[in-house]
Amino acid sequence: MKYLIYLLSFTLLCSCGIFPRESADDSLNYLNNIDSVALRASQNASLSTIQPGDQLVIVVSAKDQDVVKPFNQNFSSGQLVEEAIAGGNMRPQPTTLTGPTYVVDTQGNIDFPIIGTLNTNGKTLEEFRRVLKLSITRYIKDPVVSIRNTNYKVTVLGEVNKPGQYVITDGNATLLNALGLAGDLTMYGKRNDVLVVRNIDGVTTKERINLSNADFINSPYYNLKQGDVIYVSPNKTKEKTARLDPNAGLYISIASIAITIIALIIRK
Repeated sequence: MKYLIYLLSFTLLCSCGIFPRESADDSLNYLNNIDSVALRASQNASLSTIQPGDQLVIVVSAKDQDVVKPFNQNFSSGQLVEEAIAGGNMRPQPTTLTGPTYVVDTQGNIDFPIIGTLNTNGKTLEEFRRVLKLSITRYIKDPVVSIRNTNYKVTVLGEVNKPGQYVITDGNATLLNALGLAGDLTMYGKRNDVLVVRNIDGVTTKERINLSNADFINSPYYNLKQGDVIYVSPNKTKEKTARLDPNAGLYISIASIAITIIALIIRK
């Protein structure tokens, strides 16, 4: 008779949706075939280039700081940027970026002191830094040029531990970097269905990434662009949990009482 009670209890609990089952397709593994993928292809993938509207903080320095003052004549008090740095507790750490700020116009140009108009089209931050340093070298010996992008932002949403918007001042980020900054996927995140949404010149494109297959590192969406949005879809377990009746606790209590009463009656 006690086996009947156990069976009845299990049936009631299952009917309340207490034991949602995970689909076999929702694997928790990453990069299953990483050894078979050519990592060099990922390393050679195009990095993010400077875009119209980018805000570049450019600071020129040298042994004699007085000599470089003309190149820093637009210097302001700077601004506080919450730079996404992965470390320790994975919390973004505020970093103060000070220096002249230049906004890239619609033609991809900035107007730099002494040198004049400089074009950034198709250049990464590092490539543009080298071009600028070469131009300044005509006036100053061994200048040091530092460039940071203060509005390079990516947004991570969905089933991650710390969804939000992250500023990456070095202008380079990968999909894995962004997920790492967001504290990785939760246990409810679909590893085989990560959506990346991108807007290029007013045209919105998107691609779904399967993190369980390392081939995604060869995707053009692996290296992120300014304004990219990453959305991690919930798996079936989370969907079932979301649909769970908020009164499930009450139902369980009633079911427990009913089982107890039935047990007492059967004992009599």
